[in-house]
Amino acid sequence: MTATVTPATAEQSVLDDAREQLAQAVEVLGLGAEVHAMLVEPRREVSVSIPLRRDDGSVEVLRGYRVQHNYSRGPGKGGVRFDARVDLDEVRALAMWMTWKCALLDVPYGGAKGGVRVDPRNYSKGELERITRRYTSEIAPLIGPEHDIPAPDVGTDEQTMAWMMDTYSVGRGHTVLGVVTGKPIAVGGSLGRAASTSRGVVAIALEALRHLEIPVVGARAAVQGFGKVGRGAARFLADAGVRVVAVSDVYGGLYDAAGLDIAALEEHVDATGSIVGFPGAEAIEGEQVLTAEVDLLVPAAVEGVIHAGNAEDVRATVIVEGANGPVTAEADRLLAARDVLVVPDILANAGGVVVSYFEWVQANQAYWWSEDEVNERLVERMTRAWRDVLHYAAERRLSLRLAATCMAVERVYRAHEVRGLYP
Repeated sequence: MTATVTPATAEQSVLDDAREQLAQAVEVLGLGAEVHAMLVEPRREVSVSIPLRRDDGSVEVLRGYRVQHNYSRGPGKGGVRFDARVDLDEVRALAMWMTWKCALLDVPYGGAKGGVRVDPRNYSKGELERITRRYTSEIAPLIGPEHDIPAPDVGTDEQTMAWMMDTYSVGRGHTVLGVVTGKPIAVGGSLGRAASTSRGVVAIALEALRHLEIPVVGARAAVQGFGKVGRGAARFLADAGVRVVAVSDVYGGLYDAAGLDIAALEEHVDATGSIVGFPGAEAIEGEQVLTAEVDLLVPAAVEGVIHAGNAEDVRATVIVEGANGPVTAEADRLLAARDVLVVPDILANAGGVVVSYFEWVQANQAYWWSEDEVNERLVERMTRAWRDVLHYAAERRLSLRLAATCMAVERVYRAHEVRGLYP
């Protein structure tokens, strides 16, 4: 069974993409317009003002958001990003994708997301702490270990989560370890959490290569983005024997047909703050990484980087979405017509939410697992989800994205159906 879909426009936004994916799944599942209307709208959303006193004494007012898309299967779960492009529609889309991601990986959460419209590179550590604490205090009535559990995302890290946990805990009068995940180990974080999204991406990437009968050892890969997800993905791919021939960050790109020395590149980035200037590799434009002649492409930065304008130039055999929404709906159609296998974000980059769930469980039990236990459970859950999606897609002749979305939407709908409407 296949869905009949109206083509998207070239100007389609990330929220339009998310809504279109839901509409396709509802059509395939035969759930009807009422179910679509229920699932397409966020259950709760808030926009907050964040006044900030800068280090020079001036005052700036920033804008922050928190969207809880759905919590039929459990408390909301989703990251907080600090980025100059953050707006409410982006956060709505990301919260919706979190709903499907949690359902697909069968963790007992709904979807949520948050963000502050700010470029963290332009602010001191003290200013970022003040932004984080004020944002947390504004959304504090909506979050909590049984309500909505934030985590790091673009522009935030474990220090951000420590500030959020502390701010929330001060307001409650006692330490609440489970209010956020992705925290430092010293304050209740989980071993293996920092690299979990990257590890999950690579676990899925290796499964995809094997599925296409491409030998893992010696396969060529490009990684767009060398931050929290891309850097770890490049390292784990290299450890598996994959030749990472191209990488990029916000400042530029690198290419080496023989394969980049990822360990040396990481040392260079730690020393300089960028991949630019790494010796022994060809400097290229960052966008060229997306069109490199490779077996595997991992877009691991931000959404919408592969679109109608460059999809025809993509030369990868398989794309594994390390970022959220890096391939637009129109690009998806163009790539499918060329038999490029696209592994969707809600499956590929779900490692972070899986280990966030593990961290939350550990915090609630006050009992922590070893790193080997965390990594083993993560890979097992990711590969099981891969097999389930692959089987579902083959059985119904659907793309992996549509199959994954259908599986997730059906699980969320069934939970809502069993609970019923109130009142």
